[in-house]
This record gives sequence, C-alpha cells and structure tokens, in this order.
Amino acid sequence: MARCTAARYGFAMHEKEEKRIAARLARIIAMICVRNSKLEDLHAGHVPVTRTGDYSDVVVLDADGKRIPWTDVSRIDDDEMRDLMRDIVNRLYTFHVKAADPALRDEIERWIAVVERWDEPELDTGLFPGGARP
Repeated sequence: MARCTAARYGFAMHEKEEKRIAARLARIIAMICVRNSKLEDLHAGHVPVTRTGDYSDVVVLDADGKRIPWTDVSRIDDDEMRDLMRDIVNRLYTFHVKAADPALRDEIERWIAVVERWDEPELDTGLFPGGARP
C-alpha cells in the first residue's frame, strides 16, 4: 500500500508542477505577447464615468447625432482588430522562435514578478471540444 500511495503522490506532484509551469508560461505569454501589444493603444484614452457601475448610464453621440448606449458600442473597428491580431500573432511567433534567445529570457525575467500577482489561470472549457477534461 505504501508503494501505491507513493506512486500516486509522485504522479500528483508531477501533475501539480506541470500545471504550475503552464500557468506561469500562460501569464508571461499574455503579458509579453498580448498585453504589451497594440492592445495598449486601444486601451489608452479616457474611460467614461458611470454612476450605475454597469455603464448603462453612458451613451455615445455619433456624427449623425445617433445616441448609442455604451454597452452597444463597438470599441474596436475592423482595421484595429486586424492590426491587433497581426501584432499578437507576430509576437507569439517571435516568442516561440526566439524562446532560447537571452534577450527574450531577460524580458521574461523583467515581467515575471508582475504576472505572478495575476489571478491563477483556469481551464477554458469552451476553447475546444473536450476542453473540460483536466
């Protein structure tokens, strides 16, 4: 029985370590390849004030005089989305191709303390069929 328990314990430690590494990698890739991308340009600017907390009290007045509720406003147009996706794809590609590059490793070290304070990642069960399996 001790041997079986030890085997299970060893497996659990292995799986736990894999998940810890995957979580750390997910956070650092999100920071370097997504957060620090053209997304920052889209995030820059003024945030409207809301008194309700859900922005139902905020409207946008367009050039034709149409009042659009904030919750119905598209905050990114097709060109911005295309530019953002190109930037993220290029950053992800660079991250993978240059994984062993000392300059990338320095960048990772620069951001690791920041991303370690982020929430623990969770499995996205809607990402692919069968995504709910651990």
